Amino acid sequence: MRNRPREIVLGTVAILASVVVFIVPFVFIFLTAAKTPAEAAEFGFSLPTEWAIWDNLTTVLTVRNNLIVRAFVNSTVITVLSVALMVVLAAMVGYVLQRRRSRWNHVVNFFVLAGLIVPPAVVPTIWVMQGLGLFKTIPGMILIEATFGLSFCILLFRAFVSTIPKELDEAAWIDGAGPLRVFFSVVVPLLRPVMVTVVVVQAVNVFNDFTGPLYFLPGDDNATVQLTLYNFQSQTMSQWNLLFMDILLITIPPLVMYIFFNRQIVAGMTSGAVKG
Repeated sequence: MRNRPREIVLGTVAILASVVVFIVPFVFIFLTAAKTPAEAAEFGFSLPTEWAIWDNLTTVLTVRNNLIVRAFVNSTVITVLSVALMVVLAAMVGYVLQRRRSRWNHVVNFFVLAGLIVPPAVVPTIWVMQGLGLFKTIPGMILIEATFGLSFCILLFRAFVSTIPKELDEAAWIDGAGPLRVFFSVVVPLLRPVMVTVVVVQAVNVFNDFTGPLYFLPGDDNATVQLTLYNFQSQTMSQWNLLFMDILLITIPPLVMYIFFNRQIVAGMTSGAVKG
């Protein structure tokens, strides 16, 4: 009871800090996106005197022959396929690293950690992609995104697999199940919490990636949503109302995912934190 006032104060401070850090910027983006060009250029935190949200939305969706629509399609394809590739490969590698001990485990763990620590080299990666004929292509960008996020996903899956009893694997082996059936029929259904975490976190990372498409996927035909921000900004003039409307459209999909899957994200991130 003595700590009750302190808990209330700390909770209130945390809520106010969350409002300032997350909600206030989003409200500012929405208000600026609803203003006229002259009002948006003032960067005032105030209600618009003339609501132009529909005109701004129409302009953003139709500029440069519906470029943002094509960008949303490209970003969705890249996000879905790269995240699916990450989930499948990371689940397999994490399961093998946790269940089967061998002299190669230390080598594989070294490369997994190196993938988190060593920054990506842009020029050598472009050179390799050009040699493979994948530069400036959607499949090449999918492989790049999957590669960059694979190490983090492997660590999550490996930690979660450590919480699954080995007796389940052994019982399946005794019943005559092969390696693939044990993995896909016994282990994979139990990996649902960490799968949701990986899907949401990596989908947001891939969808919001700016530097990757900028380096490895140039051109309007393969534009992603983050690169459309260049449409409304130049050295001589910036259309701030349209730029913030574009930001608002880009922000909505990741925001919706986090709202619906926030509990699963926490559960997947904390699984395996004690054991293994």
